[in-house]
Amino acid sequence: MSTLLKEVFGKSPFVPLVEHAHKVHECVKLIRPLTEALVNHDYDEIHRLQDEVSRLEYEADQIKFNIREQLPRRFFLPVDREDLDRYLHYQDNIADFVEDYAVILFIRKTILHPDLVPLFNEMLDQVVAVSSLMMSISEDMLNLAETSFSGVEARGVLKKISQLGEGEWHADRIQRRVCHKIYSMENELDPITIIFYEKMLHALSSIANAAENTGDILRAMIVKG
Repeated sequence: MSTLLKEVFGKSPFVPLVEHAHKVHECVKLIRPLTEALVNHDYDEIHRLQDEVSRLEYEADQIKFNIREQLPRRFFLPVDREDLDRYLHYQDNIADFVEDYAVILFIRKTILHPDLVPLFNEMLDQVVAVSSLMMSISEDMLNLAETSFSGVEARGVLKKISQLGEGEWHADRIQRRVCHKIYSMENELDPITIIFYEKMLHALSSIANAAENTGDILRAMIVKG
């Protein structure tokens, strides 16, 4: 951002928004080792990772609070403050759902049936991919701010947001396949275990949904621009 723009807009909220996105994605990257620990029945490691997720989610919250404290003081922004705050809210939800997933694994020593491991891993891969794309889109916010959320940069981001929606759709399809597999095994599984599998899936799908919602808010900001 040029010196003149810095003087007009004050301290940019977009830099800490990107910082927040990175912190959120750090949380998301822990869903894989959490699940690996579950597969290996390493509940001590799940406890350690759950603490790590909690710490990262707290740090993301601190960044969020700092951004919100600054937003009302700005006289000029290339987008509405309300839209920017909604964007931050949905981006923060991603970390919240990761924490939900970690807590679900921590509160009960659930055993993940070996026949379900490949499908859960496929779900994990898709969720992490969606989050990675969302982080890339968040990084584009810096360039979007330079161009007032318009032009070639904005069109490129809109394409990424469409890809984000497609990624979330694939996550939904995988979730349905996992559910179908779970209920085909209901004679082998106790009801509480099935409930916890459902809780795990719901938390994972919520991560992808929150990422898509974040992209939708950014699309609205670009369209308004």
